[in-house]
Amino acid sequence: MAARSFDVVVIGAGPGGYVAAIRASQLGKKVAIVEREHLGGICLNWGCIPTKAMLRSADIFHLMQRAGEFGLKAEKIGFDLDAVVKRSRKVAGQLTSGIGHLMKKHKITVVMGEATLPAKGKVAVRTDTGTEELIAPAIILATGARARELPGLEADGDLVWTYKHALQPKRMPKKLLVIGSGAIGIEFASFYNTLGADTTVVEVMDRILPVEDPEISAFARKQFEKQGMKIMSKASVKQLDRGKGTVTAHIETGGKTEKHDFDTVISAVGIVANTEGLGLDKLGVRMDRSFVVTDDHCRTGVEGLYVIGDATNGPWLAHKASHEGVMVAELIAGGHPHPVDPDAIAGCTYCHPQVASVGLTEAQAKEKGHKVKVGRFPFIGNGKAIAMGEPEGLIKTVFDAGTGELLGAHMVGAEVTELIQGYVVGRTLETTEAELMNTVFPHPTLSEMMHESVLDAYGRALHM
Repeated sequence: MAARSFDVVVIGAGPGGYVAAIRASQLGKKVAIVEREHLGGICLNWGCIPTKAMLRSADIFHLMQRAGEFGLKAEKIGFDLDAVVKRSRKVAGQLTSGIGHLMKKHKITVVMGEATLPAKGKVAVRTDTGTEELIAPAIILATGARARELPGLEADGDLVWTYKHALQPKRMPKKLLVIGSGAIGIEFASFYNTLGADTTVVEVMDRILPVEDPEISAFARKQFEKQGMKIMSKASVKQLDRGKGTVTAHIETGGKTEKHDFDTVISAVGIVANTEGLGLDKLGVRMDRSFVVTDDHCRTGVEGLYVIGDATNGPWLAHKASHEGVMVAELIAGGHPHPVDPDAIAGCTYCHPQVASVGLTEAQAKEKGHKVKVGRFPFIGNGKAIAMGEPEGLIKTVFDAGTGELLGAHMVGAEVTELIQGYVVGRTLETTEAELMNTVFPHPTLSEMMHESVLDAYGRALHM
């Protein structure tokens, strides 16, 4: 088969790759996208979307149990785990088919198969019918990442699960151990704990959600513990002894090792980039462990080769990958896009309560030499939060004391994953405290707390 020529070939059809392909097509480029498994990648099929569908079920179940607080009656409350999972898969499937439609709409050639890079400007794809060669002056690598597995703690799909097993559980865990308290670990811990699993979370760092502001981590921990979750920080799982229907975990904390029995373990200890076997070493691409080293415009140093999303520098988030995809497509088309600023990328965790943040924590701001003004406002002081029955939460804002620049915002509580975007827009517009103070926030809304937190940083809070 003769090689096919394109202006741009994208490898990987996750939220970075398919968005890069669409934007390149919009800019008049002839585009092909290569995908070995599912259009939509991990995010749509096994990550962001199906987990949110499952967490929505858990949220509703939690509210059903609180019906009496709202003057409602709900009796014989229960759940059907298979039906919860079925709905989650249906949601993922609907979105995946939507990606296929978008590829057709933008006249993007889809090639299903495994890609390698035999030489600069060439992509070889092993398909069901043989090997196909694609040629393009610009290649965008968007191959994503997978769950990291630690020696001795490898998943078996029966007793020890990765996120994929946890999304399609064979059974409801009774006694669950979650290793790792980043976003993935805490979301699954929150889901299964809400449905009644006796849940323990082990975190090697000194606090859970270690990338968040320590004050927010501490607040979230208290809420999780109120819900019955057991949390062990500064702890590590040294060994898993697998028996019939049970796992004995050797957990080391404070220099002592204790044995605890569980029926299910979920490992969520980070990610490994899908970069092996592509031929990157022969092209002279620089690596940092499994991740490709790029500049701030996602260039690799190899002419015409770009890497976006989870295969390169963090934060490893779908929305950052999509934005990089757009930036690289515009760069290829001769534009001059701004590089993606990691400090302007919000992080969202959809546990109960939700956690969201953007920019620098208070400690990071001080480490960078800023004199700071910090504002806080609790959910208990907000009328909408009380009316919703969600009085537990906190919004924290960090400003540069000299310039009034908004350096960071950190939240825990109901719907904060939606609220955070207000501060993200503020940072992009280079807002100071003056603009935020002069903005009229609608009443009654949760967003009023964002205003109050800003006011509090300058000693002007009205409802506290």
